[in-house]
Amino acid sequence: MLKTTIETPVRGRLLRVARVGRGEPMVFLHGYPENLQIWCELAPRLADAHECVAFDWPGMGLSEPWTGGATPADQARRLLALLDAWRIDRAVIVGQDMGAQPALVFAARHPERVRRLVVMNCLAFPDESTSWEIRLLRKFGWNRTILRRFPRTVFARAQRTFLPPGPRLPADVRADFWDAFRRPDVRDFIIRMCAGYQGSLPRLPALYATIARPTLVLWGEHDRHFPPVHAERLHAAIPGSRLKVLEGGGHWMAWDRADEVAEAILVAMERS
Repeated sequence: MLKTTIETPVRGRLLRVARVGRGEPMVFLHGYPENLQIWCELAPRLADAHECVAFDWPGMGLSEPWTGGATPADQARRLLALLDAWRIDRAVIVGQDMGAQPALVFAARHPERVRRLVVMNCLAFPDESTSWEIRLLRKFGWNRTILRRFPRTVFARAQRTFLPPGPRLPADVRADFWDAFRRPDVRDFIIRMCAGYQGSLPRLPALYATIARPTLVLWGEHDRHFPPVHAERLHAAIPGSRLKVLEGGGHWMAWDRADEVAEAILVAMERS
């Protein structure tokens, strides 16, 4: 697992952070039910050329919540505040799942702070196909009920569907994910975040065409929740972007296919 520290970079709020490597900053944005440890295999593979910074979103993982909303734009504002606090002028931004939409918003609104953008496995278009689980969780009443009353079921289902048959999270990583996700306050924030994202999603595609930074759209061929059609449409929408669909890759490919994901990112860096 990544070695973590607790920092207070903004208004004294506790934030769990992991740092590895030296060089050009690369900042990682996670989704749910995971936390920063989803990057525990990928970040060390990029650390020879980058200072890799991963953190638990405020209100998730082991980070304290911040005031304000929970839309992708709100999350992008939190990212900006953190980069300012860390004195990172420009960074490579890597986002997956519900970390990808804030990355897209951030790149569109703050291009001067982004060297390159990597987006993986997310709901990019609200009218596009998803798994039945995602369709269900996008309905606020069902979302609230399921996340509040059946966290073990949600967590177990994520493990079964985010990874291909065979690989399983190590016990320490799984425990780290669960210790945070089991907390009612974390799940309540996720409920708010899901509602904020659902309300904002129809407006996001208009931003994609304004992204002017080198962008890699990196997707798992067998992501059961967000099929590659999302990647293809996102690639078509972002001018000059590159598309890489990882053969056999699933939703958590940043963990179980870390070598190939790292290689795809590094190749894209060399070409941009």
